[in-house]
Amino acid sequence: MVDIHKHCPVCGTPIPLDEITCSNKCQNVLMENQAKMKRSRILLFIVMIIFIIVFVFMMFFNK
Repeated sequence: MVDIHKHCPVCGTPIPLDEITCSNKCQNVLMENQAKMKRSRILLFIVMIIFIIVFVFMMFFNK
């Protein structure tokens, strides 16, 4: 029977339940990916706000 475990989110290697990743290299990759996702979400939010501002401006100030 297989011991209870989970898999590394970066490389898929089996790891103990109390570990996040299997190595420091995978930990760095995971942190970089999370930072990229955060930047992407912030950029998407900013673009959406700009589109809303332009839409509202065109609705109220278009002659």
